[in-house]
Amino acid sequence: MTKDEAKGIIKETFGKAFDENKFQIFIANLFKEYKTSGFEPHIKDSFKSFISKYTIIGNFEDIEGNKIDILKVALNKSTSLDRARTAQRNFIADYLKTNNKEAALVAFVSAENKDWRLSLVKLEHSLEVIDDKLKTKEEITPAKRWSFLVGENEGNHTVQSRFMNLLASDENLNLTELETAFDIEIVTKDFFNKYTELYFKLKEELDGLLKKDALIKKDFENKEISTVDFAKKTLGQIVFLYFLQKKGWFGVPADEEWGDGPKKFIRALFKRRAKYGKNFFN
Repeated sequence: MTKDEAKGIIKETFGKAFDENKFQIFIANLFKEYKTSGFEPHIKDSFKSFISKYTIIGNFEDIEGNKIDILKVALNKSTSLDRARTAQRNFIADYLKTNNKEAALVAFVSAENKDWRLSLVKLEHSLEVIDDKLKTKEEITPAKRWSFLVGENEGNHTVQSRFMNLLASDENLNLTELETAFDIEIVTKDFFNKYTELYFKLKEELDGLLKKDALIKKDFENKEISTVDFAKKTLGQIVFLYFLQKKGWFGVPADEEWGDGPKKFIRALFKRRAKYGKNFFN
């Protein structure tokens, strides 16, 4: 598979509301050799308050003998993707212990939400002394660290950067590579690298603008503003605006709940920029 083909699969899978057929295509190309299932197990009473049903999409065992299950978990309508993450993680932890599996790749979906969460939950085994005996202790990696929020209202650049090479590779995936794809330190580094690129691009554009426009240059000088500081502040403001947009706090209709605003409010505003005059920044 070429990288362009892998990019297309990722965009189709993660750039829209959850589609099980598209997700299975992604899984088939990610794991190469995995067994399909489709079995819907019984849900324990302790988890029924936030999970309506779950499906074992497939099973995979890597070359090191690690057993990985691929699951789709349907959340109840009252359960938010962002809330009850501990409960969601504990549900998968219980599943792993019960079924003797090392890890699970999980799609958490909600019928009323066009966004969904892709999570990796893994059992960690460590040794510690208990009552003068060496015993194995099981730990669960925090779900927050091992998750990507994807879907119609979310960008899929990060998922592309983390999974494109894995999809394009002809080699079978192992659990270590899957963990690396979810590594928050690498994801954070990718974000800041991209942020730095945008900063330098904006600064260079501002430098060029000041050379062309004497009035703007004079305005910068009178206010003692450098292009460095202006670029930093502008990017910081944009990031903060996107944070508020992610909360759904922009453009909330009068008859809707607070937080139900469009998740692409700023982009929609930009597309209508002709209505507000030539200078969109103002």
